[in-house]
Amino acid sequence: MLWKRLPASTRRLVQALTAGLLGCSAALAAPETGPAHVLRMAFPIAETSLDPAQINDEYSSEIVSNIFESPLVYDYLARPVQLKPLTAAALPEVSADFKQFTLRIKPGIHFAADPAFKGLKPGEKRELVAADYAYALKRHFDPRLRSPHFANLESEQILGLAALRERSVKSGKPFDYDAPVEGLQTPDRYTLVIKLGRPSPRFAHRLAQPMSLALAREVVEAYGDSIGEHPVGTGPFVLKDWRRASRLVLERNPGFREAYFDENPAPDDAAAQAVARELKGRRLPLVDRVELSIVTENQPRWLAYLGGDFDFLVVPNEYAALAAPGGQLAPHLAKRGMRLHRNLLSDVIFSYFNMEDPVVGGYTPEKVALRRAIGLGYDNEEEIRSVRRGQAIPAQSIVTPNTFGYQAQFKTEMSEYKLAKARALLDLYGYTDKDGDGWRDLPDGSPLRLEYHTQPDSNSRAFNELWRKHMAALQIQIEFKVANWPDHMKAARAGRLMIWMLSWTADMPDADSLLATAYGPAKGEDNLSRFSLPEYDRLVQRSQSMADGPERQAVIQEAERLLTAYMPMKAHVHRIRLRLAQPWLKGYLPHPFLQGFWRFLDSQPPAGKKS
Repeated sequence: MLWKRLPASTRRLVQALTAGLLGCSAALAAPETGPAHVLRMAFPIAETSLDPAQINDEYSSEIVSNIFESPLVYDYLARPVQLKPLTAAALPEVSADFKQFTLRIKPGIHFAADPAFKGLKPGEKRELVAADYAYALKRHFDPRLRSPHFANLESEQILGLAALRERSVKSGKPFDYDAPVEGLQTPDRYTLVIKLGRPSPRFAHRLAQPMSLALAREVVEAYGDSIGEHPVGTGPFVLKDWRRASRLVLERNPGFREAYFDENPAPDDAAAQAVARELKGRRLPLVDRVELSIVTENQPRWLAYLGGDFDFLVVPNEYAALAAPGGQLAPHLAKRGMRLHRNLLSDVIFSYFNMEDPVVGGYTPEKVALRRAIGLGYDNEEEIRSVRRGQAIPAQSIVTPNTFGYQAQFKTEMSEYKLAKARALLDLYGYTDKDGDGWRDLPDGSPLRLEYHTQPDSNSRAFNELWRKHMAALQIQIEFKVANWPDHMKAARAGRLMIWMLSWTADMPDADSLLATAYGPAKGEDNLSRFSLPEYDRLVQRSQSMADGPERQAVIQEAERLLTAYMPMKAHVHRIRLRLAQPWLKGYLPHPFLQGFWRFLDSQPPAGKKS
């Protein structure tokens, strides 16, 4: 054979090259300076899309925020959190009345190469311009997309956008992206002027969120309805491989501009200062490749992390005592050099009731009594003890920790567990056992049967058993409808689910976006409960226009009380998240709001570990 006739030294060289190409990092050639830096992680829930205008879940948003870029961003290390420019040259110029925001976009930032960019000269790149941000913001108002960000942006009253949307809705014609809009002006190539119909002291935070990620119009139009499969941004990574709900691979964007680690921790923050010293001045992104696996079951995800397959892990609740007994890193993990991060999240877990459902929806006293009785009959403290293994605190409302509006001492019925009171409410309003089968019926005598929508994983099954137990104590029948999370989300937006448990994470240090989850004009978008109460909507609008202070705090609290009284959602808990990081992972420091932080992480396991 020809192979055997080759010199031994040549055969060894070919074997070495072949091994390098076929190894576990085969898709990315290693740089001459050493092996590739690969960040490996797992999500417990699958992505829904990679189109920023059609997603609002934590996992999809995290992915797209590493591919696309917003004008502003949160400083990765600063605490309290601080805004800083990303693609903007500086923070926006803001008018005295908080109604006009002027952004200057840095010249020389380019989109990743893509066949959708036609007519470019050889070697020419498509530059990011202010019009790309104007177009991206308009997309959230296109009624065909049903953007979950529409409610938050609509409440800001960007001049002319609501009218443009309404014209499309009434005429049935496509949304007119070419129509001039007073609230979005681009006087030159790099300047975007945003004009609002009301004061918005916190609008700059919107410019650091996934709703403000820049898209190129020609890419969206080239891919049409499949744009969610073709993300093309200006960020540090590009999509290399994607097997839906299974695996996603990002690689370093070869055309990414020169950007260097330059974050600004507080002087007294030792952990952040250590990260800054280690990484300051290094070119971003720090890794060549990101490998993301979807592992829905907790045990395989936990074991894979312990085996070195993943660089960091959100610890599943059932393993909290193994990872951090008494809140401290377990000695056997400490010996391996792992690090523990324990944080109270800016999130809320809640179960919402579809307010348009014939059984649990409605605003009449008997419907309100049913929802309140269900809430009173469910024990948040038991959920924390038995399912969450102590890694949460009871929620009094949908307003989360680490945001303006949250008050740790505020108490409401949301966290009460009073079985006798719940039974009395049901009896008073006619939810009694009329046919003698042991289960309560509706006031008209028809069966009272709840449908609770859930996912096919072990964690969800634990919550199902808790709901089954508590509803049985109320003599209420409950059925569980199982489907994957993305399918539930589609049905929820269409108003087809009766009851569903969700988590909602604040995307800015303020209650505005949280209150929007019950804001009437956002029905079917952020507002999955389809709650619509003019008095509540007026409070949300007032809060959005006010400067921070005691008066605004009182308005937020009144909105919380209305949600408690009408109970369109039952707030459960605010989670405490335990995260573990491998000893070889550099730069990992959880941020309460920042998404798109993978550029700051570096991973290069020692020999013998996964790569």
